[in-house]
Amino acid sequence: MPRQLVIGNGGMLVNFDSGYNMRDLYYPYVGQWNHIQGNKNSLGVWVENSFSWCDETSWKRKLRYIKETLVTCVTLVNEGLGISLQINDTVHYNDSIYLRRMTVKNLTDHKREVRVFCTHDFSIDETEVGDTAVYEPEMGVVYHYKKGKYFMANGYSGAGGIFQYATGTKRFRGAEGTWRDAEDGHLQGNPIAQGSVDSTISFRTDLDAGGSDVIYYWIAVGKNYQEAVRLNEYVQKRVPGTIIESVEAYWRQWVNKITYDDLSIPEDIMGLYKRSLLIIRTQVDRRGAITAANDSDIMQYNRDHYSYCWPRDGALVSFSLIRAGYPEMTQAFFRFCENALTSGGFLLHKYNPDGSVGSSWHPWINNGKSQLPIQEDETALVLFALWEYYRHTKDIEFVLQLYRSLIRPAGNFMVKFMREEYNLPYESYDLWEERRGIFTFTASAVYGGLVAAANFARLFADHRSAELFTGAAERVKQGILEHLYDQSLNRFIRGVYVSDDGTLEKDLTLESSMYGVAKFGVLPPDDKRVVATMKAIEAGLWVKTDIGGVARYTNDYYFQKSSDIAKVPGNPWFICTLWLIEWYVMCAGTVEELNKPLEMLQWVTRNAMPSGILPEQIHPYTGEPLSVAPLTWSHSSYVLTVRNLIEIMTELTCPRVCWLPAENKATP
Repeated sequence: MPRQLVIGNGGMLVNFDSGYNMRDLYYPYVGQWNHIQGNKNSLGVWVENSFSWCDETSWKRKLRYIKETLVTCVTLVNEGLGISLQINDTVHYNDSIYLRRMTVKNLTDHKREVRVFCTHDFSIDETEVGDTAVYEPEMGVVYHYKKGKYFMANGYSGAGGIFQYATGTKRFRGAEGTWRDAEDGHLQGNPIAQGSVDSTISFRTDLDAGGSDVIYYWIAVGKNYQEAVRLNEYVQKRVPGTIIESVEAYWRQWVNKITYDDLSIPEDIMGLYKRSLLIIRTQVDRRGAITAANDSDIMQYNRDHYSYCWPRDGALVSFSLIRAGYPEMTQAFFRFCENALTSGGFLLHKYNPDGSVGSSWHPWINNGKSQLPIQEDETALVLFALWEYYRHTKDIEFVLQLYRSLIRPAGNFMVKFMREEYNLPYESYDLWEERRGIFTFTASAVYGGLVAAANFARLFADHRSAELFTGAAERVKQGILEHLYDQSLNRFIRGVYVSDDGTLEKDLTLESSMYGVAKFGVLPPDDKRVVATMKAIEAGLWVKTDIGGVARYTNDYYFQKSSDIAKVPGNPWFICTLWLIEWYVMCAGTVEELNKPLEMLQWVTRNAMPSGILPEQIHPYTGEPLSVAPLTWSHSSYVLTVRNLIEIMTELTCPRVCWLPAENKATP
């Protein structure tokens, strides 16, 4: 179930599903140690001997954000119970504190007692073994702990603090958990449980006819008991409502670092631009890892997840952040890559947020022959993005620190990792991690990485290296044009495979990532070969249903929803659609030529989730989100495309030409 809401601060990340269940809580790294593991921390309401969990069908739910913030705006209405809740959730911008403000309203014409229940289904350090849940009477809190993690839950209503509590066993020997205890409106008060445990707390309030009350609830998270206590006391002294307001103000200032008031861009496009920046911010760990996605439901498919830092994804996200005016956010990522670089000068498949090597399905040996289990574009794109960092910041001190430890070793690796007979890189895995060969996207990324390495070498008067990297880049360009462009098809091809006798076997599959030829500077975007390729992508990979969008490649099997390949070559992907839009933006030479990419950008806003979250892909017939949501790469591709649009608009001096009306929909 894709995540409808995500909130975080770079050290703590919280996700909610469409039923308003908290399903993921990551700490202390974004993406590492999910202490809920996709189970449910739920919200329930009891009134007049009737009880309902807020994910049940009797509730009408609207899950959004307060505009330009990482504070949620959730509306829950149950007409049968005669109750509505207006809720704001957030994570403190610096400290590991989750806060919730609930305005509970009585929709009936008579006075009633209402009880609100919050459950805690923690599996600390991603295992149910050895947890403890305990009620502490002096502070009046319930907390869960194990080793170096403490989760302290507290709150109050107009009637006082926690009304009732229960701790107990979950999913063991027939015990379901204390959430069952809540359904009669009364908690038994068991003060401690150990092993596979959960807890539930309640708050009560008396509401007049049509009346309302505010309930505050929070979870303070610490590396030890003392830190959790300190953060709990901070919330009590500062007052949770005041903290929520300060967090709201912080994020509004952050996302409006650069203003575009002089450009009349449709509201839905700019709204999603700002929402995307905020979503990206939640997925970036303050120690450098840029995680691909943190929707734990993907584990249902292959018992693994997307909560890793792929250097490719991180580099492209960094590139977008730099272009959007947030280069300071990327420094830690480049340090992360510096530490991860192998002695051979290359980066591996993916990494855990703490910097350790992540799981992989790429072998070191194939048919008895040794091979590097890498995707070479990952190494190349880090240098490509780092040069963009320097180009925008002129921070020579920072890049100098990385020159000997990251830039030059990676450049030397790309020079050596070359099939001289073809002027192309050696085989590696493609950007989709599905096949091994020599691919147009990878070779183009290597070209871009070598050009960046040469630029850095010239910057530091390393003339020998500059000449070496420049020569290698030109040879790669020659190899791309000679072997990866097909004259008969009048377009670039996906790639080639080297047969046992050394000949090249062409893979003619129509693939969206061939846009990399223009993206990484092998050819200008208006080169006739690029134009023919992108037009072929648009004609052949556009999904011919009411949904539309661009598929990854012909007959894409991943989460495949249709066997009608002529009509649905694959599910629509946001990044692939945005590549096409970005190309149109790059080619625009007049005001009128911006109209088509603007219209296509509104395809993105129409198909975003109501909260503004972009998944990886969508169903070709229903538009429902597929795979993970949010996908950081989807949001960064959107940010980059809109930012490029803004720059082209400025160059064309056309601040008032964006005539397209905003869609009649909620602003993300």
